[in-house]
Amino acid sequence: MKKHRKKIIIGIIGLLLLIYVGVNGYLVNYAFVRDSASLGAPAPKKAELLKKDQVWLAQTKQQTWTEKSADGKLTLKARYVPAKKVTNETIVIAHGYRENSLQMASYIRMFHDLGYNVLAPDDRGAGRSEGRYITFGWQDRLDYQNWLKQLIAKKGQDSKIGLFGVSMGGATVMMMSGEKLPKQVKVIVEDCGYSSINEELGTQLSAQFGLPKEPILTTASWMAHPFIGFNFKNGSATEQLKQNKLPTLFIHGSKDRFVPTEMVYENYQASAGKKKLWVVKDAAHGMSYYQDPTVYTDKVGAFVAKYMN
Repeated sequence: MKKHRKKIIIGIIGLLLLIYVGVNGYLVNYAFVRDSASLGAPAPKKAELLKKDQVWLAQTKQQTWTEKSADGKLTLKARYVPAKKVTNETIVIAHGYRENSLQMASYIRMFHDLGYNVLAPDDRGAGRSEGRYITFGWQDRLDYQNWLKQLIAKKGQDSKIGLFGVSMGGATVMMMSGEKLPKQVKVIVEDCGYSSINEELGTQLSAQFGLPKEPILTTASWMAHPFIGFNFKNGSATEQLKQNKLPTLFIHGSKDRFVPTEMVYENYQASAGKKKLWVVKDAAHGMSYYQDPTVYTDKVGAFVAKYMN
């Protein structure tokens, strides 16, 4: 009788462990594997304007640039849109989670209208670039170093460069800020980027699945590491910003639930360089531009121009 009970207990424990491993595997696939999930349709206000801007982008003179990922394993693609008038000033745009450069058409147009060249890469695991896994900006921060080198090689040592990103792209440029960047990089603008990969995944784990952050995130980080090439618990924008000396504009919607608004305060406080904070009243995630494009363009344009010139 005791042996039978022991076997039942061992069987139950084994089943629970199997379920737990399965949950971790599902979450790793859901979060990191390319095309394994969808964010759904954008808000109507964004969808309407973005569609127009994508038509504009398709009709605008541009080039396709190619680069290797930092580890040399993947071929990456980017859109380069030259300014109407020749200039040595370029904005490098980083896109959001499960997006690509095409979804950044509104921002490409905004900076193009402001007179800048624009380089908009497709990150690894996105758009026309190779890669099976999304790395939430952490590996991308190193890939973008290669894009910067190519940009300077093509456009000259007198280049002036601004970094701009939205959502995951915002986190990407903040993560870049802690690296040794070329002297040609003058300014950073981040819009609704998260404080760290771990905190953002924890937020979504609770919001979408009603699950506790731990111990799931720890075991998921072990499971994901062999595939994505790093421990996602190390991917922190906040920690990188402690090394940042570049002037940085932090933007966030006051009603952001996807990347909670409180994260921008953590990032802002951590940044060591000149900085400015703009919390957009009533804006949801990634909607600060689409809520009022004119005001957004004026504020971002003024900040970038101040430090590019």
